[in-house]
Amino acid sequence: MTDYRKLFDLTGRTAVVLGAASGIGKSSAEALASLGASVLCADRSEEGAQATVAAIRERGGSAEGAACDAANAAEVAALAQTAMQKFPRLEIAVTTPGLNIRKTILDYTEEDLDRVINLNIKGTVWFFQAFGRLMVEQKGGSLIACSSVRAVTIEPGLAVYGSTKAAIGLLVQGFASEVGRFGVRVNAIAPSIVETALTAPFKQRPDIYNLYAGHTVFNRWSSADEVATAVAYLASDAASYVSGSTLFVDGGWTAVDGPPTGLTQLSK
Repeated sequence: MTDYRKLFDLTGRTAVVLGAASGIGKSSAEALASLGASVLCADRSEEGAQATVAAIRERGGSAEGAACDAANAAEVAALAQTAMQKFPRLEIAVTTPGLNIRKTILDYTEEDLDRVINLNIKGTVWFFQAFGRLMVEQKGGSLIACSSVRAVTIEPGLAVYGSTKAAIGLLVQGFASEVGRFGVRVNAIAPSIVETALTAPFKQRPDIYNLYAGHTVFNRWSSADEVATAVAYLASDAASYVSGSTLFVDGGWTAVDGPPTGLTQLSK
């Protein structure tokens, strides 16, 4: 009989998490470490990455920190080299940074467009190239990127951001088809609304906060930890036959057509 508990165990595994200073990246690094992985926590903010390292070590986990700008191809390549120096083998690589400039298409400037595309699309490609090459050479590994519900559902001012998140889903599918024969898996997570330091200002606007909560079937925002568990699953052997997929962790946002308003009682 298969030991299903062991499938989720990451003891002895090694991982890189880019974007580990905050939010989903921070929680992902903590989740992987809690399940036994040694984690290289990287972020544009090295101070933030080191704070995550300290939190992991306080809980008895294994972690180190590094600085890396996810939009800089040379820095991402250097991060992969650092991982190769620190670990004999790298099983897991996760990238979470993303940028949204909320403007209508008519208001977008070339600088706005470059910033969003450079991080969200180019950054994902740089990450896949740097860590994909490493995993192809070692004949195995799990690559995980970060998409969004905005890849499939949109509102005014999010067209450019949403298009980059949709592109990530296609990059995942395409790269999975290219490296699967080497034992490398490529997937993405797609969160909806997540309570992080970056979204904290929404709590000062209850009308907006509650409006977005109402788009989910639970009528609440998620925690970063709830998204990180999906990352841990895709990183583990429990997902050994999962590749080219985008796993929606959206509280049912994409399952319903708008907020479930007007529902006063359920039939018994």
